[in-house]
Amino acid sequence: MQGFILKTSDGQMIRFKFYSEEAPVTCAAFAQLLPFTRIFFHARVSGQEIWIDNAPPLDIIQENASVFTEPGEVVYGPLKPKRTKTSNCMGIYYGEGRGLDCCNIFAKVFDEDLALLKAVGDIIWKNGVQELAFEKLG
Repeated sequence: MQGFILKTSDGQMIRFKFYSEEAPVTCAAFAQLLPFTRIFFHARVSGQEIWIDNAPPLDIIQENASVFTEPGEVVYGPLKPKRTKTSNCMGIYYGEGRGLDCCNIFAKVFDEDLALLKAVGDIIWKNGVQELAFEKLG
């Protein structure tokens, strides 16, 4: 199974699996970005989501795009179309939420790691920010 690992600042590891069939272009492009680190914030209006607006740029197509997500899903805003408000953004939904504009939904947390993801989301919500590292799974 292909995917990635999110590492928290306190050393926890949370595993995600790619939606390889639904978003093959996004999955392949994201895998090429690994590893990388960013400081994540809590979303203000889209629900239980942590996000960044300085994601490594992905000049790819819009695929499997929606504003509707499930808890544990990961979204990415490709650079095109230019009108998209979420261009160059990445979000991770740890609970209920809805995006401001369509993003490519390309991965989901392993079921057994959802509680860890929820804990990280709550910590960022309460404390403001956290640096998260992304690495290849395997």
